[in-house]
Amino acid sequence: MQTGVANGDDPPPRPWHPVRGDRDASTLWYAVMRKQTKGVFIGTLAIRHSDHHASLLESGWSEVAPEEIDGGDAGVAPSPWAT
Repeated sequence: MQTGVANGDDPPPRPWHPVRGDRDASTLWYAVMRKQTKGVFIGTLAIRHSDHHASLLESGWSEVAPEEIDGGDAGVAPSPWAT
């Protein structure tokens, strides 16, 4: 996974798409999920420990660790849920 594609002010260039969520979304409450399908990754946000989160995991989605998303530049501590 490549980090540093978007600068935070502008949307990421194609073929990347921003994962949209509540402005107050934090990785404490939300999990960034991804699944590879037809050769590309799709992504979504899910509230941790919800039925929807469990359903996504059961259907082949995986959780993306916060430090994998920001590349370490924001000083994000490693996720306790990362495997």
